[in-house]
Parts: sequence; C-alpha cells; structure tokens
Amino acid sequence: ITEIFEDIFTKFKNLEAKEPGILQDVQRLKISTGFTGELFLGHLRYGTFGQNSIENCHPFLRQNNWMTRNLIVAGNFNLTNVDELFGLLTELGQHPKEMSDTVTVLEKIGHFLDVENEDLFRKFKQLGYTNQDISGLIAKELNIQRILVNAAETWDGGYAMAGLFGHGDAFVLRDPNGIRPVFYYTDDEVAVVCSERPVIQTAFNVKLDNIKELTPGHALVIKKSGDIREALVRKPLAKTPCSFERIYFSRGSDADIYAERIQLGKNVAERVLAAVDYDLKNSVFSYIPNTAETAFYGLLKGVEHHFNKEKLKRLRAQPGATDEQILEILGDRLRVEKIAIKDIKLRTFITADNSRNEMVTHVYDVTYGKIREGIDSIVIIDDSIVRGTTLKQSIIKMLDRLCPKKIIIVSSAPQIRYPDCYGIDMAIIGDFVAFQAMVELLKENGKEKMLNEAYEKAKAELKKPKEQMKNVVQELYDQFTEQQIANKIAQLVTPENNKAGVEIIFQSIEGLHNACPNNHGDWYFTGNYPTPGGTKVVNKSFVYYIEGKKQRAY
Repeated sequence: ITEIFEDIFTKFKNLEAKEPGILQDVQRLKISTGFTGELFLGHLRYGTFGQNSIENCHPFLRQNNWMTRNLIVAGNFNLTNVDELFGLLTELGQHPKEMSDTVTVLEKIGHFLDVENEDLFRKFKQLGYTNQDISGLIAKELNIQRILVNAAETWDGGYAMAGLFGHGDAFVLRDPNGIRPVFYYTDDEVAVVCSERPVIQTAFNVKLDNIKELTPGHALVIKKSGDIREALVRKPLAKTPCSFERIYFSRGSDADIYAERIQLGKNVAERVLAAVDYDLKNSVFSYIPNTAETAFYGLLKGVEHHFNKEKLKRLRAQPGATDEQILEILGDRLRVEKIAIKDIKLRTFITADNSRNEMVTHVYDVTYGKIREGIDSIVIIDDSIVRGTTLKQSIIKMLDRLCPKKIIIVSSAPQIRYPDCYGIDMAIIGDFVAFQAMVELLKENGKEKMLNEAYEKAKAELKKPKEQMKNVVQELYDQFTEQQIANKIAQLVTPENNKAGVEIIFQSIEGLHNACPNNHGDWYFTGNYPTPGGTKVVNKSFVYYIEGKKQRAY
C-alpha cells in the first residue's frame, strides 16, 4: 500500500516542482492528472480465497473511448451461480476472459450499459442532435436503475458492489437479503457509502443518527448532477444479514456491534461457570487477541454478576461482620490476566491455505508466572473456531506450558459447520473442525455408511433445479447433540502429550440470535441458506469432500 501511494504522490510532487501552486488548482488537476476528481472508489479486500496478486485486486475496469461506456466495479461479494451467469454471457455473444464472479458481474453490467448507450444514441440521433451533443445527453439521461435491474436479475449470492461510470455517475448495489452490509451518509457537499458506520463517523465527523442503511435489493444511485436516491433493483427478500460480520469481520467500534459482542460474551458466562465448577478463586480469565476482546468484557460482566451474588450471600451469612471482614469479602476480584500474546500482526484465518499452517505455530506466546501449576484453570475466549489449526498447533500447546489444571476454550460464535459462499469464503466443508468431529462420531458410533448415503442423496439433489434442493448434510449433524460434537472437537484440537484437560464451550444458536437480534444470517452455523445457490453449494461441497476434491464449490 505504501509503495502504491508513494508512486501516485510522486507524480503530484513532480508537478508542483514544475508548476508551483498547481496543487491548489482543482480544475487544472482534473484535466491533467490522474487520481483527481469528484468521484472516488476505494476498496480494502482481504484475500480469504485465491491468490493475493494484482489480477485479483479490485477495482476491475471495463474501458472504452466513450465516457459513458467506461465502467469500474469493486465490491464485497460472492455469487454462487457464476457458471450459469457465464453461460448467459456467452449466449449474448460475449467471450469473458475468465469465469469469476467479479469479471462476470463487470461484463453483465457492461453489456446492459452498452445497450442503454445504444438506445439513447439512436433516440437522440433521430431527433437530429450531433454526435458531440449526444455524448452529454447520454450522460445526463443514462438510466442506471434499468441497467442494474437487467444485469442483476439472475444473480444469486451476497453482494455490496460499487460502480463508477466514466462521465461521473455512480452506484452502490446491495443484495435482496441484505447479507452484506452497506451504510451511507449524504449532505450538501458529499455522498459517502461504506460497509461500516464507524469509518463514516470518524472520517466525516457525523453522528450515528445521520447515517442510513441501504435497503436490501436497492441501489444508491448518485448522478453527476448531485441527485441521490435509493432505486429498487431486486425485490427485497427475507432479511438475513451476515452474523459473522458482527462476531468477527466488522469493526468493533460500531455502537451496535460493540453491544452485540458484549452480549455474546455474557451469554456463555453460565456455561463457563459450570465448566470451572464455580471455583473462581482458582480460575484465570483471558482472551485471544484481538477480535475477541469485546466478547471477553461481556464474559467478565456475566461472571461478575454471579460473583457479586456470592459475595452478597457471604455478607448475609456474617450479620455482625467487622469492617475488615466486609472489605475482605468485597475485595475479592476475578483473576484476569493477558495470558495469550499475539507476537506478529497476522490473521491466520485469512491467510492463503498453503502458508497458514506454517504461520500458526509462531503467532502466539504466553505470559509466564501468573498460573499456579496444577491448581489454576485457564478460561480463554476466542471469537470463533473455524479449522482448529491455530488451537492445536499453537494456543493449547502454549497454554499447556503453564501447567494449568484445565484449559477451557470459549467460542463467542456457535460451531461453524457449513460453507459460507456469500463473501467470507469459508468455502471447503472438510476444513471445518466441527465437520471433522461429526465424521469421527459417525465412525465411532457405527454410522459411517450414512456418509455414503448422504453422498448419493447430495448427487441426486444436484440434479434438481437449485430452488428445489435440500441440504443433505444437516441430517448428519442431527445424529449428535451440540455437546457431543463440542467434546469431540476438544479431542481433535488437543495436542499429543498435552498434560492439562481441554474443554471447549461454544455459543448456542439461541445465544447468537439473542445477542444479534437484527442479524439472523446464520447459515454457516445452521445450514439454513437464504438463497437457493447456498443450498447447492453445501451439497456440492459435501460431494467434493467424499470424492477427495479440496476445492470450493462455486
């Protein structure tokens, strides 16, 4: 990023050296220099799938000599039916350079942009306007809503995508289920759209109440003239915003997300207390940096509530207690320490598969001298457990060096059981430790044949139209309780020769919905996908698992 910005700003520095004062002349800069204008599209994308190469970086450009046919697209999205969309493009006579959702989206919008341009050109030509006049008239009358309605008609997935046109119009489009987040703020000077509210609040110094959420299935259309409106593109469906955004991905400084993560921590407190047998004097609480920190505070609030009730009981049991005795009881505190330390600023969840395993061993270290050997239990909360690799190869090994009596790992998210295909790219079902645990339980309980039966069912489902498909993997999980799977996960992630016992506690689905009441997108936990394409993906992913294909199913 530093290199990119240095390269861009060098051009401005050189320009200022040749023509002092030009950096204050906006009109001249717009005419003579790139990266200057009234319309900007910035995009930060973690590569959770694929390669981190320049070819995979947004934005994508579709260039043309006509201003009104130039298109730039960037966004936070995955489409589940790229193969179908690619076929539709070839039927239109196009030959896209690759079968990816970004290229497919770009070309689909681009096709209807061309159609709109041609229709307007013919209209104004028949009215006797010159070609030069027609360019300005097209720019003024280009119907972005119509372009997007035609382009997005068959899209299946989660998307928040932004587009700029060469003449100065712009749009941001959100999927009909509201899976991906979009917020915007407008005033007399600016229109700004972003996936997260705190960014807008900080950059523009505006209050939360002034920021709006883009309606699912709508596009925010921003015309060069300054006209701004929400336009219906796809009929809104059942609203299922992604709950994993709230647990992990989105910035925790958002007022609502902060409160939700606090509640996620509170909701596991009772189960944590049971796991330590309500022995708080010999329990040390900590968290795995950094996204679990807020849920950790929530966990402490929940445990403190119980602790305070215990103090009250002790005080009532000593009606004639002295001030010193009362202060001693009130002075009892939860034992809170920073036990796990992240040594390097890397997020292993989003690292390319081929380098993740090498990284996780070296990511964490521990604080020594705070755990009494063989006496204290360690309770440590994480935001989620996806593959279990970091737990097994790094965290539990590190914690075991402290010789605790017991290690309790708490996940503020429920068990991740199914692929995500709408933007996060938890794509391969066999990677999930919850899935691995379920498979092991089937084998241990003499039910292994159910895997082959489900495989045949999945192949049969994939022959149906995706709108009629059912998720066949759910019935495999239904063979066991959430606790049975959690116990098996604990076994799978415990390293060999680990001295301390390991227990894993997961958030319940009810606890998730209680904490995030407006974000009910939970398909990676429950298998209930909001679009037909999601059900197709989980069946295909399971088929790939049985066939030994380690690839994503969309």
